[in-house]
Amino acid sequence: MAENFRQTDILEIAQSEGRVSVDDLADRFNISVQTIRKDLSELADSGQLKRVHGGAILPSGVANIGYEDRRELNRAAKAAIAKRCAADIPDNASVFLNIGTSTEAVARELLSHRNLMAVTNNMNIAQILGANPDCEVIVAGGTLRRSDGGLTGPLTVQMIGQFKFDYAVIGCSALDQDGDILDFDLQEVGVSQAIIAQSRERFLVADTTKFTRAAPVRIASLRDLTRFYTDAAPAKSITTKCKRWSTEVVVT
Repeated sequence: MAENFRQTDILEIAQSEGRVSVDDLADRFNISVQTIRKDLSELADSGQLKRVHGGAILPSGVANIGYEDRRELNRAAKAAIAKRCAADIPDNASVFLNIGTSTEAVARELLSHRNLMAVTNNMNIAQILGANPDCEVIVAGGTLRRSDGGLTGPLTVQMIGQFKFDYAVIGCSALDQDGDILDFDLQEVGVSQAIIAQSRERFLVADTTKFTRAAPVRIASLRDLTRFYTDAAPAKSITTKCKRWSTEVVVT
């Protein structure tokens, strides 16, 4: 646990914004950068943060943060990404949205779309899009994951195979320097791979907190996608590869 109230506040800021910087925290708390560095080191030693140059980030085990907390993580960036992604999905289209708080944000931006067919393995997205009377909502079958309302497993993959979507919108847990899209759950990865295989246009929505995380299971490469939406430019190595792969990077 945090050893003082300031460290508790630092953790809350990190969970809200994805990362914290030494200079910003020193300004916020009106204390020296040396004191902030000490706080960050103590939080890192306890496993609650991971030190990086100039500050700290949430550790790669962010998957163990509750789903409600993940909704709040970098919320403004996710909303901006979602708005831009939804603008590229026309009326009269079919779209699949998978599990994740970023894809839920896209669903909210689709509420005014007309004559849309949306398929999802995310119970939360089904509830969101149910408020759009001009959207046919189809829920993929599978095993319910109570922690986040996701549906995964062989039944989900089998149902996805019955469709050919105009658009797929997927999220991820991490994105590495090789351009590989990563996640924690093997069954969820299988669903995401099926979605990519069954879609004409494939969109990834991922904010910059995903650039500094690690996850063990590979979904696909950015080379397999049509477009990648994010809130800040990724590393030059990523943008160079995306250009070579003809994967468009859209920075909101």
